[in-house]
Amino acid sequence: MIDESQFRQAVSAAIKALGQQIDAIDSDDLDWKLTEGVLTVEFDSGGVFVLSQQVPTRELWLSAFSTAWHFKLQDGAWPERDTGAALAEVFGGLFTRKLGMPVALKL
Repeated sequence: MIDESQFRQAVSAAIKALGQQIDAIDSDDLDWKLTEGVLTVEFDSGGVFVLSQQVPTRELWLSAFSTAWHFKLQDGAWPERDTGAALAEVFGGLFTRKLGMPVALKL
């Protein structure tokens, strides 16, 4: 398991990269904010996506549409712990579903 400092650095890099890509999405329906270890996306049409660091478990948790995903850093990637799906693919798919237009995110 990586130490807390390495985990926080990896989370910070991932969340900043995702935030920059979310900022580039051409939609007036969303507002996003970044606080320490938490990325929150609110939609004017209703709904919130929250991506937050969980230091004790060394995971990133994503909540959207009354569902939760848990991502663990593995070899520089963030696979979902139960399905193995990549964080960027899951998150991009949620934006696609919510906004009704294709959104591809990368990490």
